[in-house]
Amino acid sequence: MTTTNTAGPVKGTGPVATGGTAKAATPWAAVLRAETRLFLREPGALFWVLVFPAVLLSILGLIPAFRDADDALGGRRVIDLYVPVSVLLAMSMSGLQAMPPVLTGYRERGILRRMSTTPVRPSALLTAQIALHGAAALGSVLLVMAVGRVAFGVRLPQQPFGYALALLLAIAAVLAIGALLCALSRTTKASGAISTVAGLGAMFTAGVWIPVQAMPDTLRHIVEATPLGAASQALDRAATGDWPGLVQLGVVVLWTALAAWLATRLFRWE
Repeated sequence: MTTTNTAGPVKGTGPVATGGTAKAATPWAAVLRAETRLFLREPGALFWVLVFPAVLLSILGLIPAFRDADDALGGRRVIDLYVPVSVLLAMSMSGLQAMPPVLTGYRERGILRRMSTTPVRPSALLTAQIALHGAAALGSVLLVMAVGRVAFGVRLPQQPFGYALALLLAIAAVLAIGALLCALSRTTKASGAISTVAGLGAMFTAGVWIPVQAMPDTLRHIVEATPLGAASQALDRAATGDWPGLVQLGVVVLWTALAAWLATRLFRWE
């Protein structure tokens, strides 16, 4: 799934206030408003980012066996495991598959280069896109958790603070990797291909096909070394009332730092 924003940012945005703080904030806020309007005009992006993870959870929840307690899972149900999986799927849809083609398209069409000659710096557009897709991921996460709770009786996280921490770190990791994909892609066609491959890999390590907790030991240890695999385990531990493991959180932070550093070094405005 890839989406491309073809309209581009609204032209002519600039400071309109007189105060020093307002001058600095107004251009970014104007870009954010413009990008939000453009994002809301993309029904495909809205479906895949906001709706699809909840739809997938609903389909899986309709399977009778997934709603029965399983002794192999410690008395838990399969649908209980798929709530964190759907949460991570929402993040990957937003950060890995929706955001990179948009940013690459802006650079390919010279929008970032032209913005460098205006009061609105190109970094404002990048920041707005990251904030927008991060917010979309959070919105999808809330929808997934609401569907799980209301439709299938999945308990809310028993360790809410640990769950929130793991959730925010996972979103940061996905957005950093998405920025890296944008830095590696020179055209929107290449970005679409790379994002699709990265998205499929993210789905597997997040546990879409096989929950990480149900994987064979060797495969699970390998997957836990990936950002979404580690995040899946951290979210699952927090959901059951335990604090996320420091190793799991450390893996997510390490991937975030590495991806952000590489994206900063490799990204080109034009």
